[in-house]
Amino acid sequence: MSLPVVIVLASGRGERFAASGGTRHKLQARLGGKTVLQHTLDAVQASGLPWHLEDAGHPGMGDSIAAAVQATWPSTGWLILPADLPLVQGDTLRAVAAALAHHEVVVPVYRGQRGHPVGFSARCGPALLGLKGNKGAAIVVAAHDAIELIVNDAGCVTDIDTVDDLRAAERLMASAPQQQ
Repeated sequence: MSLPVVIVLASGRGERFAASGGTRHKLQARLGGKTVLQHTLDAVQASGLPWHLEDAGHPGMGDSIAAAVQATWPSTGWLILPADLPLVQGDTLRAVAAALAHHEVVVPVYRGQRGHPVGFSARCGPALLGLKGNKGAAIVVAAHDAIELIVNDAGCVTDIDTVDDLRAAERLMASAPQQQ
């Protein structure tokens, strides 16, 4: 059986990061000696799952997801991972992928907060291909039998949208080094 594909979404403009005082794109900001994007890609590579980086600059998250699903079609499923989650753990990606064998949609949850990557089975493919605009895949999650998968990974909810978020991620890395 083939594995689902991790789709790393890196098409956003990072406007909130710039508005908060960031001097470069948030994915190129330095975090512990590497860029935010490189941390995310390292976790994806450590998961052992196939992956696709979607960085073509689409107008909205829905457009980015649809383009990435099209580029990786056919697949047994997809894990949608925004590129601004540098502390996500490879174990979390593997756990979501494993749960997709039995569920249509899998949403990781850390301490009551929904996170990423959100996993979608192949049955969700046509709906993901039809996404447009800024809403992302929330409509697909709502339309399918989604399960919440409890994880012990603060990285699945630690996204970098502002300079303060980057500082918080630095503190989290310093206090509890993340395992990939």
